[in-house]
Amino acid sequence: MLITSGFVGLSSGLGLILAIGSQNAFVLRQGLMRQHVFPLVLFCAVSDAILIGAGVLGFGVLVERAPLFPAIMLWFGVAFLIFYGISRLRAAWQGSSNLSAGESRTNLHEVLLLAGAFTWLNPHVYLDTVALMGSISTCFVGTDEKIAFFLGGAAASLLFFFALGFGAKLLAPLLASPRAWRILDLVIALIMFLLALKLILGGLDGSVSSGC
Repeated sequence: MLITSGFVGLSSGLGLILAIGSQNAFVLRQGLMRQHVFPLVLFCAVSDAILIGAGVLGFGVLVERAPLFPAIMLWFGVAFLIFYGISRLRAAWQGSSNLSAGESRTNLHEVLLLAGAFTWLNPHVYLDTVALMGSISTCFVGTDEKIAFFLGGAAASLLFFFALGFGAKLLAPLLASPRAWRILDLVIALIMFLLALKLILGGLDGSVSSGC
């Protein structure tokens, strides 16, 4: 049964994290630039582990009972996604992104601050990772089974982010030209704006605060 609960945690974690989102796009970009990749992917994986652990411990119920919290996080998240999307549009316009210049442009502190914003200012993180993983974990009653479920979910995040961050270098030859980086920055900006729009629409129809 421990193997089963661990597998459910692993598969559930991968299912939630595989969708292209703002955090994944940011990790991919940093991986392509080979810029502070290890601390970044470790930060993202540990953050996910904390959120999954909170859900398994029952904090998902607490989040659901605090209706103002998702709304506050939603508008903070919208503002940040729009701000970062504009910054990527500016980079695409100016052609300021490239593989060789990346390391000198952003220090580790700035990278982790951005990663923290992408992770902790996303309201869907709390609704999906905390509430959903927490609700799935209620299928397992034993402490050992819950721990196995948590470890499976944490392992999913660890495997995904390390594969995304370090595997991105395989795409580096395709992004050797400034034109390719302009296209990448435009795509990332589009993702940010679409996610912001999705959050706004979800907030207006109440789906975010209701956990739908």
